[in-house]
Amino acid sequence: MNRKTNIVLPTEFEKEVYEGLTDSPKHLSSKYIYDSYGDKLFQEIMDMPEYYLTNAEHQIFNSHKEEISNLFQSGNDKFKLIELGAGDGRKTKILLEHLTSNNVNFKYQPIDISHSVLAQLEASIRREIPEVCIEPLQGTYFEILNRINIENGTKKIILFLGSNIGNLTHELAIGFLNHVRDFMHDDDLLFVGFDQKKNPETVLKAYNDPAGITSDFNKNILARINRELDADIDLDQFLHWEVYDPESGTAKSYLVSKKEQSVTIKKLGLTINFNAWETIHTEISQKYDDQTVQWLAEASGFQIEKKFVDTKGYYKNYVFAIKNELRSNHP
Repeated sequence: MNRKTNIVLPTEFEKEVYEGLTDSPKHLSSKYIYDSYGDKLFQEIMDMPEYYLTNAEHQIFNSHKEEISNLFQSGNDKFKLIELGAGDGRKTKILLEHLTSNNVNFKYQPIDISHSVLAQLEASIRREIPEVCIEPLQGTYFEILNRINIENGTKKIILFLGSNIGNLTHELAIGFLNHVRDFMHDDDLLFVGFDQKKNPETVLKAYNDPAGITSDFNKNILARINRELDADIDLDQFLHWEVYDPESGTAKSYLVSKKEQSVTIKKLGLTINFNAWETIHTEISQKYDDQTVQWLAEASGFQIEKKFVDTKGYYKNYVFAIKNELRSNHP
């Protein structure tokens, strides 16, 4: 059995690790993979030949930047370009360069919980595209969207790229989209990236590469527990495992205990027992088709205005607007 002690846990990380590893089946949130080392590993993943998502969205932006720019300016030539979880901004910079070179009147507001990520992004933008008016905003998505929403009525374009929405189940994705819509006005747009269903082998290779970068990335959540919570987890005794269900479009990442073992997390006063081949579920990466995206949009009060696809049909960016019947009809 797992041994627990009654302690007060001061951080969300500690609470979620405690709850996830004492639950059955065990689970940990993928958001905790992303510390400074996890961010570095993810940059390496985006450069892998097997990880098609980044190149596909990059191609979409390069091929359709003028049409996307015109869409953003439609009805109002001044807008705020708000990006949820911008990362290193490599794809967004294509749009930023195009917008600035055409003297478009906009402000770029990247949102992230990580100060270091925002600082690096701001430094690179000021160095590479100094004409961009950038205002980094640190905090959770909805906290910052609420703050932006009470400002003046400038049109908002909200970017949610990289198929980050795929880290949510359909039910959670609808809840997320509904919440984003709460902060939007009639002429605002939501620009979302959705990874598409495709050859299952292509999907599996993207999340389980032969070089082992995705394995190191998945195991970083255990390494972080060791570093921050004074644990004694032996990473070599856990196997990175990826599965993909082509029917539902759901890819799942697991960490699998290679043997019967116990680990101690001193800061939590917790000992966790693992059976041989017991799993920890760490991540979901949902894949979509047009019908599923249409359903998600309608269920969350949106209509699809436009979609853009790469040449291989691997990935699509959809432009969501508030449904006509839900608009306020105010000037």
